[in-house]
Amino acid sequence: MAADLGQLSSRQRELLGLWLPDAVVAQDHSWGLVGTTVLELRGADGAPYIVKAGDAEDHHIARELVAHRRWLEPWVTIGRAPRLVHADDEAKLLVTEYLPGGLVEGTENEWELDTYRQAGALLARLHGQRAVLYDGEFERRQKEETLAWLSRPHRIAPDAAAALTEAVTGWPTPPSVVVPTHGDWQPRNWLIHDGRVGVIDFGRAAVRPAHTDLGRLVAQQFRTKPALEDAFLEGYGTDPRRPDAWLRLRIRDAVGTAAWAFKVGDEPFEQQGHRMIAEVLHHQR
Repeated sequence: MAADLGQLSSRQRELLGLWLPDAVVAQDHSWGLVGTTVLELRGADGAPYIVKAGDAEDHHIARELVAHRRWLEPWVTIGRAPRLVHADDEAKLLVTEYLPGGLVEGTENEWELDTYRQAGALLARLHGQRAVLYDGEFERRQKEETLAWLSRPHRIAPDAAAALTEAVTGWPTPPSVVVPTHGDWQPRNWLIHDGRVGVIDFGRAAVRPAHTDLGRLVAQQFRTKPALEDAFLEGYGTDPRRPDAWLRLRIRDAVGTAAWAFKVGDEPFEQQGHRMIAEVLHHQR
C-alpha cells in the first residue's frame, strides 16, 4: 500500500499499515484545493474504507473527529453517516467505514424535492441533540473573520469592499443559541443510495446557530429552484432564520466565499461569492 500513499506522512502510512494491513488504494477522492487527502481503500477482505489525512496546515481533521465522537450517532445508527473505525488526533488521520452511494451534486437528485425533505429531516436530527444559549462569541467571531477577509487580498470591487467594511464594523454581537452544525450543508456533501440521503465530510463541523447550515443552500440550489426550500423546511420542521442574524450570516458567507476562493484559485466559486455580495448589498439599500 505504501507506494500509493506518497502524499501521506511517514507516521500516517505507518498507522494505516497497522490498522489496515494489506489494504490497497481503490480511488483518490481528494479535492486538491486544500491539504486534506481522501482515499478509498479496500481491506484484505475486500471491505471498503475511507481514509482522511491532513497535512501540517490542516485544521479540518480535528473538527471531523469531534463530530464523529460527539454528534454523528443519530445519523450513524440509521445508516446515514459513516462510522469511525480508527483515528489518531496527533497524526491527523482517521478511517471510517465506507458509506455507499453517489454524490447528489450534479445529478437529477440535486433537483428532487424528496432529497431536500430528507436533508431537512436529517439536519433536524443533528441540530436537535443539544441547544445552548451562548454569549456573543459567535457573533464577535463572525464579525472579526469578515473584517479579516476584507483586509486580505481579494478581488472584491473597492466600493463594495468599503460598503461591506462599514456595515460589518457596526455589527452588534448579541448572544446566540448554538447547536451542533455540519458547516457545509449542501449536495456536494450528500450521498444518495437506494433513494436514501446520507451525509459525508465533517471537516467544518462545530457548534453554531442552526441557521448557519442553510447558507450554502440559499445561495445555490434554493435560488435556482425555490420549491426546494419549501421541501427542506418541511423536512426540518421549522425555519431557524431570524432577519438580523441571517443578514449578517449572508454577508459573512458572501465575503468569505469570494476571498477564500480567490486565495485558493477557485474562480467559479469566487464568481459565486461576488454574486452573493451584490445580492446582500442590494438587500441593504
